[in-house]
Amino acid sequence: MTRRVAITGVGVVAPGAIGREAFWDLLSAGRTATRRISLFDAAPFRSRIAAEVDFDPAAAGLSAVQVRRMDRAAMFAVVSAREAVADSGIDLAAGDPGRTAVSIGSAVGCTMSLESEYQVVADEGRKWLVDHTYGVPHLYGYMVPSTLAVEVAWEVAAEGATALISTGCTSGLDALAHGAALIEEGSADVVLAGATDAPVSPITSACFDAIRATSPNNDDAEHASRPFDARRDGFVLGEGAAVMVLEEASRARARGAHVYAEYAGFAGRSNAFHMTGLKPDGREMAEAISAALHRAKLDPTDVDYVNAHGSGTRQNDRHETAAFKRSLGEHARRIPVSSIKSMVGHSLGAIGSIEVAACALALDRQVVPPTANLHNADPECDLDYVPLTARDHRMDVVLSVGSGFGGFQSAMLLTRPS
Repeated sequence: MTRRVAITGVGVVAPGAIGREAFWDLLSAGRTATRRISLFDAAPFRSRIAAEVDFDPAAAGLSAVQVRRMDRAAMFAVVSAREAVADSGIDLAAGDPGRTAVSIGSAVGCTMSLESEYQVVADEGRKWLVDHTYGVPHLYGYMVPSTLAVEVAWEVAAEGATALISTGCTSGLDALAHGAALIEEGSADVVLAGATDAPVSPITSACFDAIRATSPNNDDAEHASRPFDARRDGFVLGEGAAVMVLEEASRARARGAHVYAEYAGFAGRSNAFHMTGLKPDGREMAEAISAALHRAKLDPTDVDYVNAHGSGTRQNDRHETAAFKRSLGEHARRIPVSSIKSMVGHSLGAIGSIEVAACALALDRQVVPPTANLHNADPECDLDYVPLTARDHRMDVVLSVGSGFGGFQSAMLLTRPS
């Protein structure tokens, strides 16, 4: 018999909201955290806006040694993991550390530290042959993305399987699915699972500027991220992390844990088509949704809410709308769908776990977060995208989807605890 997986702890570091409750307050109020970039001088770039985290490492409880060693993304992950463990009430020290695992997703690894250190060893880019003697002792760790998962494992003294999942913008969903699979197969009893990214940097901005994927709406940053709106003009870069405590469900209930949601099923597909392009029919995402429903032994009509990828690019929003209609049929027109990227931006690999955290909280509070900035619906995106205002709504099954460069398509189902 397959072991069931429960989410018993949630930790979040998000733009405009550090901590689970602040995050939920932002979402349920429909507030946006997008603004002009302050982390570097963005004047030379086409898109000069982002959803940044107002993060003070010392105030977040990190030591001077940790701050010196860690990339910003690692700090986000560790702070989120701490909150998740505290929220779950679990005593990890009382258990077998070999049965505690870690699964962390990230699309771009330690981007900020790598870029800042390259500037030093290359003398601001003037030297083709860099001088390694100016590199910090932790430079190798910045080059190896698995460092992010290792930092979380060290923080919680986990000695079980530890993995870094990097599948672009679906990394957060995929890392949670990997963590759940470890529990289902019996390899772990507890998993710290989620994702982190801190990509608000010159190199990332330059890359997205080159393909014109990010919004150039620099004069109205607060309203620049507008998924499914007819005037949308690209996504807004973000940063952040979410980590959740996953437990074997009967074990969690035996210790009296509060269960936010149960993991019901997951599936992934690839379009084998284009690095950044999407086919308008949404077939690959639809197949991932259908496969996830089959694995969860659920029908399309069981889905009560869809947390969309909703990046705010024209091709993504059309692709998703088609995928929902293809996989859920007419039921797609009867349920709410929303995108929290309208409020917290697109934090690349981290956003999938941030969105699952939002889904777990939505199930727990029975409230659907809105799609902010949706004033003029695109006629091609003709589903109920919950414009502007959160909505009380009875939910037993929630679907969260992700779409990433490289053709990755992921779908995850959560259910209300029985």
